[in-house]
Amino acid sequence: MADMELTDRHRLYWRRNLWLTGTLLTFWFSGTFIAGYYASELNTLSFMGFPLGFYIFAQGTLIAYLIIIGVYVWIMNRLDLRHGVAEHRSHRSD
Repeated sequence: MADMELTDRHRLYWRRNLWLTGTLLTFWFSGTFIAGYYASELNTLSFMGFPLGFYIFAQGTLIAYLIIIGVYVWIMNRLDLRHGVAEHRSHRSD
């Protein structure tokens, strides 16, 4: 394979990818560890007869993780199209 020289466009694409990943990991960390730190305080409140901390960590974080994944996919698809690196899908019927 020949050495591939990175262009300014490649570097910009990679910087944006790293920024997006870092930002979403910050949200993930906040939702998981920072909210978990306050679980005992949240458990003093109840929701439908159960401690609020239970709902936040049993259901809320799972929903937040799905939202984080959806945001990543949506933004990366747009970024891929903008930088011309989107995958081309063929709709063949075999």
